Amino acid sequence: KAINHEEPDRIPIDLGSTLVTGIAASTYARLREALGLARSPVKVADPFQMLAEVEPEVIDKLGIDTIGLQLPTTLFGFKNENWKPWRLFDGTEVLVPGLFITKEDKDGNLLLYPGGDTSAPPSAKMPKGGYYFDGIVRQEVIDESHLDPQEWVKDQYSVYTDEELRYLEEAAENLYRNTDLSLVGSFWQGGFGDIALVPGLNVKHPKGIRDPQEWIMAHALHPEYIKGIFNLQCEIAIQNLKLYREAVGD
Repeated sequence: KAINHEEPDRIPIDLGSTLVTGIAASTYARLREALGLARSPVKVADPFQMLAEVEPEVIDKLGIDTIGLQLPTTLFGFKNENWKPWRLFDGTEVLVPGLFITKEDKDGNLLLYPGGDTSAPPSAKMPKGGYYFDGIVRQEVIDESHLDPQEWVKDQYSVYTDEELRYLEEAAENLYRNTDLSLVGSFWQGGFGDIALVPGLNVKHPKGIRDPQEWIMAHALHPEYIKGIFNLQCEIAIQNLKLYREAVGD
């Protein structure tokens, strides 16, 4: 009813169905404890912000109305699979994907790598004592007279593969059968100019303007470059949106 601009019986509540409505893993662990649920490691569904996977028992106890439907691929380009134990700085025990591989620098900060490839430069850093990662700027030397939108886009955005569409179709069918919650589709590739994605967390050697400060200035200094990137991204996003809708249905 809310989506259709009708007056519902109550305000709809969302927790954890998207990357912008999530809950920090350590906070979620304390929430489970406050709800009287058995202690168990928290699954980190988004390793960038270190957001927890919100479980059905928590959804039920809190009266949540939504559940997310998205690919299992993280912003770092590796999948949420092959879970393994890990521990946050505050001692919270969590589960992270198998390719969530960190190294500690000389100052005690934790470094995370694109695609889990430690031979590539790290793309994010969790400060010592912190709770989530910050993107690392890895901008290479660029020739501002030959900025190429295609070069920026090609390693970061792509049309859904048959394997990805099968995953979405099966996930949607499972949710349709087993829940009456509202399905929220997460479609982060459609976020034009999302500053969190500018450094290219999932790209081993990102090309073009990748420094967020330079990116913002480029809107005035190199408008055709920015427009070119957005045009290419839009074409891919529209294709994916159509494919997504075909896969999951209405």
